[in-house]
Amino acid sequence: MQSIHRFFERLFALGAGLSMALVFGIIFINSLRRYTVGKSLEWGEELPIYLTVYGVMFGIGFAYLQNRHIRFTIVTDLLSDRLRRMLYTAGDGAVVLIGISLTWSGIVFAGRRGDVEASGLIGSAKAMAEASGIEGLVLLGQMGTYQSAIAVGGIILTIAALLRLWTQIREAK
Repeated sequence: MQSIHRFFERLFALGAGLSMALVFGIIFINSLRRYTVGKSLEWGEELPIYLTVYGVMFGIGFAYLQNRHIRFTIVTDLLSDRLRRMLYTAGDGAVVLIGISLTWSGIVFAGRRGDVEASGLIGSAKAMAEASGIEGLVLLGQMGTYQSAIAVGGIILTIAALLRLWTQIREAK
C-alpha cells in the first residue's frame, strides 16, 4: 500500500510541478517576445490560465495525500486521540464523496459546452491539426479540454482521499 501511496504522491507532484513549469515557461517566453519582437504568442495569454487550473488540481491531491492541507484544529486538539482519529476518518470519507461529486459535476460541465472554441487557442489548434493531419489536435482549441480540469481534479481528490481513508482505517486497527 505504501508503494501505491508513493506512486500517486509522485504522480500528483509531477502533474503540479509540470503544470507550473509550463505556466512559467509560456509566460516567460511570451514576455520576451512581447518586449523583443513586439508580438505575443497567440495562445500565450490564455493557455497559462488553464494550465494553472490543472496545476492546482494536481496540487490539491498532492497536499491531501501528504496531509498538509489547511485544517482548523482548535476543536480537534481538544479531543482524545481516538475521537480525533474517528473524526479524521469520517472527514476522509466525506472527501471521497466530495471528490466523486466534483468528478460528476466536472463531466457535466465540460459536456454541456465543451465544444465552445477558446478564442486564443483555436487558431493554433486548427493550424497544428492541419499541419500534422491529426484532427484530434483541434480539441486543444476547445473549452472542453480545459473544463475537464474539474473532473480530473475530482478524480485526483477521490484517489487521494481513498488512500488517506485506507491509511486511517489501517492505523486504527
